[in-house]
Amino acid sequence: MIFSELYGTYYNTVAVVLSEAASHPVSNEELRKIIEKYAFGESLVAISEAFKKERWQLLKADGTTPVKHAPTLPLSTLQKRWLKAVACDPRIRLFGSIDLDFPEVEPLFLPSDIIVFDKYSDGDDYTNEAYISNFRLILDAIRNKYPLNIETLNRKGNPVYEIILPEYLEYSEKDDKFRLIGVGKRFESTVNLGRIISCKPYARNFSVNCKKRKPSGIRKVVFELTDRRNALERVLLHFAHFEKTAEKISDNQYTVSVNYYKEDEIELVIRALSFGPMLKVIAPQHFINLIKQRLIEQKGCGQ
Repeated sequence: MIFSELYGTYYNTVAVVLSEAASHPVSNEELRKIIEKYAFGESLVAISEAFKKERWQLLKADGTTPVKHAPTLPLSTLQKRWLKAVACDPRIRLFGSIDLDFPEVEPLFLPSDIIVFDKYSDGDDYTNEAYISNFRLILDAIRNKYPLNIETLNRKGNPVYEIILPEYLEYSEKDDKFRLIGVGKRFESTVNLGRIISCKPYARNFSVNCKKRKPSGIRKVVFELTDRRNALERVLLHFAHFEKTAEKISDNQYTVSVNYYKEDEIELVIRALSFGPMLKVIAPQHFINLIKQRLIEQKGCGQ
């Protein structure tokens, strides 16, 4: 029962208490505050009594613990299967060598199990070693704020060199491509990672004197959200790089407004559809029509 959905809260609360007790004696007042913060309201008596009467034998009378190491939360079988499924996504390698192999379980799903109608078929090749190397270098440049000398090919096949100070990476679900957003000496720059031929640190002095894109031509879409299965948290994550506001209108109902540029509109439509019945577009009518048209196209693809 300690790993069930209900009693997992007890496990986490006890873990916090023991983590504190491993570094210093926990007073009754500190114990009370931890239980009130991490457990249910009625848990105060049950957990406190179990500790004080040493039924669990995890906390001594002086507030210390015989446990030598801070407890960690074991992964459930479902969590292992989900992590193994995530590891099957070729994009996971872009962020480093991550060991998510659990030989005792099968992945919850495979990339081949997912059919997407709203995505172009010429996405980036995430298994290409040069692409992986460029991606990791760009990530490091973003974290440590240094410029890169990037070589791409123009439409005529001629090399183009550009010095860019990377700001962030952007992923397009519609195109299945990553884009680098950064600034050059005079202008903002957007580079598709799949077009990069070579990428290396720029060792010379580099000063930025460019104007940011002004927020002109911005559009707004308004959603009505039902917060089930962490829908609100997922919406805020999915639309993290858009300017947005959220207003609570009832216990689990929210109104979410998102500002966006016209070129991001189809991307927004695809993301909105991914939430199914939990998200309803209420304005503007133009965006509602795009949703309807997309659903008609999807229905046609499935026949």
